[in-house]
Amino acid sequence: MKKLLPISTRMFTVGFLMLLFLPVQARAQSVSDADLIKQTALDYIEGWYEGNAERMERALHPELAKRIVRSDAKSGRSMLGQMSAMTLVQGTRRGGGKDTPKEKQRKDVTILDVFENAASVKVVASDWIDYLHMAKWNERWVIVNVLWELKPPKK
Repeated sequence: MKKLLPISTRMFTVGFLMLLFLPVQARAQSVSDADLIKQTALDYIEGWYEGNAERMERALHPELAKRIVRSDAKSGRSMLGQMSAMTLVQGTRRGGGKDTPKEKQRKDVTILDVFENAASVKVVASDWIDYLHMAKWNERWVIVNVLWELKPPKK
């Protein structure tokens, strides 16, 4: 017959082992979130290049606001251009960036920051740069806001 350790010793051992493996689980979770955040950004930009409305829609919160600051040529005053999730999905469905040659399709994704259920991500695309704000919403990462800027024309 096998002799068991006293219950207090067993509880201590189990608790100690849990403490040892807890940091590993926490790191694994953050890696998993980083992968999911990157996949959301890729669904957004690759969906655009492919004209794949399903990928685009999967990446976006339904109340997304995509904005750009433009200058009025006559007055020089700044104006805010805005697109909704629906506008972006419909534009993707109509072909999006399918005319962008493969060799020009940039999709560099950099996760700038993640805290709890919020993330900031930079996407460098062919002719513009997007700054994405993402949220973990209903257990998945979605884009809530995009602030974007066109790259200057090459000289």
